[in-house]
Amino acid sequence: MATTAQDLDELSINTIRTLSMDAVQKANSGHPGMPMGAAAMAYVLWTRFLKFNPADPHWFDRDRFVLSAGHGSMLLYSLLYLTGYDLGLEDIEQFRQWQSRTPGHPEYGHTAGVDITTGPLGQGFGNAVGMAMAEAFLAATFNRPGHQIVNHFTYGICSDGDLMEGVSAEAASLAGHLKLGKLIFLYDDNSVSLDGDTEMAFTEDRALRFEAYGWHTQTINGMDADAVERALTAAQAERDRPSLILARTHIGYGAPHKQDTSQAHGAPLGEDEVRAAKSFYGWDPNAHFEVPEDVLRSFREAVTRGSERQDDWNARWEAYRQSFPMEADEIERARARDFAADVFAELPVFDPKDGGLATRNASGEAINALAKHLPTLFGGSADLKSSTETEIKGSPPFQAGSMGGRNVWFGVREHAMGAAVNGMTVHGGVYAFGGTFFNFSDYMRPSVRLAALMEIPSVFVWTHDSVGLGEDGPTHQPVEQLMSLRAMPNFTLIRPGDANETVYAWRAALGNRAGPTGLVLTRQRLPILDRNRFAAAEGLLRGAYTVLDAPGGRPEVITIGTGSELHLAIGAAEQLQARGIAARAVSMPCWELFDSQPQEYRDAVLPPVVQARVSVEAGVTFGWCRYIGDQGLAVGIDRFGASAPGEINMEKFGFTIDNVVQHALRTLGR
Repeated sequence: MATTAQDLDELSINTIRTLSMDAVQKANSGHPGMPMGAAAMAYVLWTRFLKFNPADPHWFDRDRFVLSAGHGSMLLYSLLYLTGYDLGLEDIEQFRQWQSRTPGHPEYGHTAGVDITTGPLGQGFGNAVGMAMAEAFLAATFNRPGHQIVNHFTYGICSDGDLMEGVSAEAASLAGHLKLGKLIFLYDDNSVSLDGDTEMAFTEDRALRFEAYGWHTQTINGMDADAVERALTAAQAERDRPSLILARTHIGYGAPHKQDTSQAHGAPLGEDEVRAAKSFYGWDPNAHFEVPEDVLRSFREAVTRGSERQDDWNARWEAYRQSFPMEADEIERARARDFAADVFAELPVFDPKDGGLATRNASGEAINALAKHLPTLFGGSADLKSSTETEIKGSPPFQAGSMGGRNVWFGVREHAMGAAVNGMTVHGGVYAFGGTFFNFSDYMRPSVRLAALMEIPSVFVWTHDSVGLGEDGPTHQPVEQLMSLRAMPNFTLIRPGDANETVYAWRAALGNRAGPTGLVLTRQRLPILDRNRFAAAEGLLRGAYTVLDAPGGRPEVITIGTGSELHLAIGAAEQLQARGIAARAVSMPCWELFDSQPQEYRDAVLPPVVQARVSVEAGVTFGWCRYIGDQGLAVGIDRFGASAPGEINMEKFGFTIDNVVQHALRTLGR
């Protein structure tokens, strides 16, 4: 029983530790040491600084918290349970079990109060940078004198592993450049990684490194609650630089044989060590999942405190709505991703008479048309705005001193860009996107995968999509990326075949609330299809559609094209028809959208009785058997590309109408 405030603090901190130890031990799996060492600084942050309301985990102006060191998930679950989120002690006891609400690493959308999925080290750090960017942008865009309706911090806890991963270096550099003063990280500097002492591989001066990035740094004893409080207070006061608090802690604190060793990192302590640690804390060594009543009562004050803070914000929000109704409506629509009726009103329509157009250029026109009606469309590229056509014309860059700008110069930082876009998206209130060359989607893959895992609507714009980009050669020519990304669950990959399909690709991306979307676009000009002759580009919204049908709608052979190869599939079908062969051309810009259609529609586009099929795509042929079957043939490229003018590459690799025709004839046995 606590008798003083200091006693209550110590008891509360030890409760976090013992819950974490017990959960890991019962699961016989997990990372107990990090929660034991970081408990004091997490306790101070959550009880004295963090603005949140357990009764409403989605309150828009709450502070965001990112446990970038996601392996220490029991630290977060303990705090969520103790402070009154919708998580019970029985959930703590089911740590890492099937369908548990306390999985091995924090999962967004799975557990109330988890602001982002973390685990792959460094990603959470980049996510937090994106969250802070979104807060700064929304505050600059919507706050008015006397009406601060967006005003919150982004806090995080990171580890040695986070700071070793390259994505955190990119993200820290970007955050320092942008002067994100409301971003604060506590660094759990425990000097131990899974293989042993960090001195084996990690010896630079982290404080000097972050100071060079433009961060405000402090070095403290992370086991001292008062020192943590003073450091967080100073960090809050520093508004021109993000803050890193280097908090020296002891992994596995209190475990007599495993404290400050890697044995406390990635495995349970063992029953004897758990009992010994509990004895060190003054705990009953035989008690399991024990939560003293005065500790729980103290923690649960967060519910009342959070409700009062949100009530105060709600009153300010109503005053804002009365004074600025249009802005308030826009915020609410953006948070709900509920488009106003006019969002798509001015999307461009391209005419074949205008000549060919690269789909990256069509995308750029679509972005700017959408930007007129979506004031929170917010993003940019990795130093490639003129190549990816991602610039919002007429808007200044998003920079320190100009946080209302909508164009983000991410710099040559694809890893950080992907993570930041996810953070911006999860923060809410913005339609976030990031662009680079498609080949560099490999650099973004961990972020894309996490977006798919979280089922969040991030948008990734990838241009220079094939060997058709030309002379830069195989280092820049994507070959396997299409199939690699199609293998990812919950991810929608769209490769439009002309300018008008590209417009609908953006409609599909913005309408997709169930996961991220990748737009794969060309550098080279493509013919704009005459939609008076061919089916409407709106068919893209169903993933695949018959763009040119056989006479009578009864094909003998089907050619299937995506992206820049669509016109080859159409041209081949036309030549086959001229020979008296009933050929159908199908545009298939998106496998995922097509697979989601009713079977009746899919069979209407690709009749099962028609076994003669040819796919045409400038990428590996692996996977196309799904649609062309055992008797079909794939025109593709099962090697790396080459340095030559784009049109020469396409010809040499067999992307010609004549080659598609020959493949079609072979499927017919002719």
